[in-house]
Amino acid sequence: MQAEKESDGKNSLSGKTLLVTGGSRGIGAATAMLAAQQGYSVCVNFLSDATAATEVVSQIEQQGGEAFAFRADISREPQVNRLFAAVDETFGPITALVNNAGILDRRMRLEAMEQTRLERVFAVNIIGSFLCAREAVKRMSTRNGGGGGSIVNLSSSAARLGSPDEFVDYAASKGAIDTFTIGLAREVAAEGIRVNAVRPGLVHTDMHVSSGEPGRVERIRGTIPMQRGAQPEEVARSILWLLSDEASYATGSLLDVAGGR
Repeated sequence: MQAEKESDGKNSLSGKTLLVTGGSRGIGAATAMLAAQQGYSVCVNFLSDATAATEVVSQIEQQGGEAFAFRADISREPQVNRLFAAVDETFGPITALVNNAGILDRRMRLEAMEQTRLERVFAVNIIGSFLCAREAVKRMSTRNGGGGGSIVNLSSSAARLGSPDEFVDYAASKGAIDTFTIGLAREVAAEGIRVNAVRPGLVHTDMHVSSGEPGRVERIRGTIPMQRGAQPEEVARSILWLLSDEASYATGSLLDVAGGR
């Protein structure tokens, strides 16, 4: 797949540069737009929907912010390398990363899952986050001459609940993200980098379409103590808090944003 970039070659005016993977829709898009409002220059990574990514960039620019879109499959190392090189060229050193990109396949029991499904879910949800965090650490770490930074990984309440009879593969991939968050946070804490995770519950996003059940949130909202699903913006606000100096002593934290579920 060819990388695709839409940018005018300017450098970040704010000194705060954020990369949001899977930033064309749902929580990623909400995070990108809220970050721009808070002064970040934003790279909106996407895989397939260039129109949606361009719309996110357009909305940011209409509000006076800086953004560009870049197509990359974050499960592919060469494409991750090109993605980060594009951020370097456009806005300079990255200061924040949101590992948001993730996939959910159709609901089924484990006995019906094929290896190809498992490999793709784990490649995107786990390996992609590792690769992007690796490139961010190379640039942020004071050990490497960087100025520090913040990483927020998107986990899920599924990591706690296991998603039996539906998505045990997805749940397992998010359990790996929890462990990764804690380990990496301790690895780079003395190098000026904070690493945390947000664990959303049921959120009104297009991801449920991938599972073959777009109405899933409404079907099981009765299991949520707050009796409703979240809006993407509610999760985005938690992500931006963890990125900010307001959370300056938080690292290795797993923040549940799940309505009590």
